[in-house]
Amino acid sequence: MSALSDNLVTFAILAYLVAMIGHAVEYALGNARTRVATAAPVRELVGAGGGVLPTPPAPVPSSPPADRSARQARLAGLVGVGATAVAAALHLAALVTRGLAADRMPWGNMYEFVLTVTFIGVAAWLVVLWKRPSLRKLGLFLTLVMVLLVATAELVLYVPIVPLVPALNSYWFVIHVSTIVFASGIFLFGVVPAVGFLMRSGYEQGKRSFPYTLAKRLPGAAGLERLTFTLHAFAFPIFTFAVIAGAIWAEAAWGRPWGWDPKETWAFISWVVYAGYLHARATPSVKRNVATWIAVLGFLTVLMNLFGVNIFFTGLHSYGGLD
Repeated sequence: MSALSDNLVTFAILAYLVAMIGHAVEYALGNARTRVATAAPVRELVGAGGGVLPTPPAPVPSSPPADRSARQARLAGLVGVGATAVAAALHLAALVTRGLAADRMPWGNMYEFVLTVTFIGVAAWLVVLWKRPSLRKLGLFLTLVMVLLVATAELVLYVPIVPLVPALNSYWFVIHVSTIVFASGIFLFGVVPAVGFLMRSGYEQGKRSFPYTLAKRLPGAAGLERLTFTLHAFAFPIFTFAVIAGAIWAEAAWGRPWGWDPKETWAFISWVVYAGYLHARATPSVKRNVATWIAVLGFLTVLMNLFGVNIFFTGLHSYGGLD
């Protein structure tokens, strides 16, 4: 089961890569638009004073090359979505087989945690995409994040299956870690439309330098901003519960609910930043792009808590599995 899980992760990475290429092709081709035949013959009408009034040229259907380009772009996008769904299925199978091999929930170290967070993120993306197919072009950025994080998990964070350390052998392990994983996965997905909004907003304001030009074919800035808020408003209460559950577990395991352990400290920092984002988003005087930058900062603190704390700090939460 362990070897099967490892192979499934590899196949999932390859499927995410195919999905990213498909979305990139769609993004590059864009959508063919109806063109106006400016060189079409101009019909003339006689005006009331006997003058001749030219009528505006009538639009003509797109040319066959434009139609073909549009079909190719759509096909590439559908391939990207299909490959993402296949990758998510492989991803889930890798987690299930890992859990069966370990005879526990697969959240015992950084490798397993990152695999679970990324799966939650891609699963949330597929649900949103099913509801709002117009957001498909975000798939390029989402699959890029998946390739980078899942490949990092396999190449850098991988550790063999080992039993849980005694401190984690509690029913609070399921309660606390499942909610923190779920919230982190939604935050992971939420940062994609957040960055997309910042780029698209700049593009709509006339900025044509990098990286704003990357947002040329993204959905409208207003829709991306609303999606960003919806995802964060959904994940924040779950994250809050996870932090509270962690404090209750710490009281039972270590005799104190809070000790400013590095992971506890950074979880609190993330909570404060995300609370600041929601407050800024609800304040009319705060510009949307300023509030969204706070959301991006919040995800950077999540990454710091996941990678930086486990790699550079030592504390009671040192369960990453890295030497």
